Amino acid sequence: MRTMTRRAMRGVGLLCAAALSLTACGSSDEAASDKTVRGSELRAALKEGGSLTVWAWEPTLKQVVSDFQKEYPKVKVKLVNAGTGNDQYTALQNAVQAGSGVPDVAQVEYYALGQFALGKSLEDLSRYGAGEFKDDYSPGPWNSVTVDDAVYALPMDSGPMALFYNKKVLDKHQIAVPTTWDEYLEAARALHAADPKAYIANDTGDAGFTTSMIWQAGGTPFKTDGTDVTIDLTADKGVTAFTEVWQKLLDEKLLAPIENWSDEWYKGLADGTIATLSTGAWMPANFESGVESASGDWRAAALPQWKKGGEVSSENGGSSLAVMAAGKNKDLAYAFNEYANHSDGVQARIAAGAFPATTADLSSRTFLDTPFPYFGGQKANVIFARSATQVPEGWSYLPFQVYANSVFNDSVGKAYVSDTKLADGLKQWEKAAVTYGDDQGFSVNK
Repeated sequence: MRTMTRRAMRGVGLLCAAALSLTACGSSDEAASDKTVRGSELRAALKEGGSLTVWAWEPTLKQVVSDFQKEYPKVKVKLVNAGTGNDQYTALQNAVQAGSGVPDVAQVEYYALGQFALGKSLEDLSRYGAGEFKDDYSPGPWNSVTVDDAVYALPMDSGPMALFYNKKVLDKHQIAVPTTWDEYLEAARALHAADPKAYIANDTGDAGFTTSMIWQAGGTPFKTDGTDVTIDLTADKGVTAFTEVWQKLLDEKLLAPIENWSDEWYKGLADGTIATLSTGAWMPANFESGVESASGDWRAAALPQWKKGGEVSSENGGSSLAVMAAGKNKDLAYAFNEYANHSDGVQARIAAGAFPATTADLSSRTFLDTPFPYFGGQKANVIFARSATQVPEGWSYLPFQVYANSVFNDSVGKAYVSDTKLADGLKQWEKAAVTYGDDQGFSVNK
């Protein structure tokens, strides 16, 4: 996974106050931010205590907060769900711009981290020694939180992709688990012909899923060099591979027009009318809590391949915890972050269903041999851990990906509800992103 260079950080940083309006530019005491903080100082801060506010929606953090407060009783942590994804990012940006109400710690997904780092809204954790953790995390998540020697967050989890499939439904209709996307298309046709109420998957247009699929297909549609940004959502090979297959699924009405995370979506996963789900390895906990009645019906498999015999995966989702530059208690904030993502909190989160970004856990026999009762006793972590090693390098997100994703359905989304072709929708998305980037002071496709 490609990271933005220090040159890019300097160049875009000059534009921050005047142009990067979506990413609020943080203000912090540079001298304090440069001060190295030793372990003894963190231990002293924990002993003295204080209050922290953490904005996050990830459910396993509730147990981490409880355990942390038991171990450090003088520290009080207020865990706030300020919304999921873009809802929280909007609230976070508004708080930074207003200069009040900024949390000490915030959950930030990998795709959005660069935008907040460019706006100088995040604390560089290098002064706490976080740079020494490089080998403790899998490459994808670690590259996502670092820029040269700066570490802007600690990885919470990762999202290597897998194909979750309803074994009961596929077995009923004698449909083999697809190993390529061409086979997936044939399986979609066979399933819908056998049962017109059943679909291979649902999709109403999702920026994260689309970019993950392009990533797996070897695409690199976004590139950044300083303030120069290149966006290619037309000729990129990954884009072409994705649109060729997905357009057929849309044309033949083989995808359920159901939005992810809706009540109808959960119902479809439960009753078998949605037969597969291609997503990140963090999904099992959501199956267990939201699709309880289908326990035993579902299994996990490797993601279908764009080329027969390939062994290529992708990332979808995954989050980090960042210390906010405008936070009032940075030492305690970092201590909590390290506890949650590099210490005892990691095991608590894994036990609650989170998928780790820590290499020691990904390779441990205990982790790999863990049976999933929901998946009929399958040792699904073997599949997920292998997927984590098969993610192509070279991918990068836009330095304004949060904005780009927010307007995805204004363009690409039309292909799911009208005669607009997916390729045309992607061209429109590119045009919107180019216009926005230029308006914010970047030089896009120049």
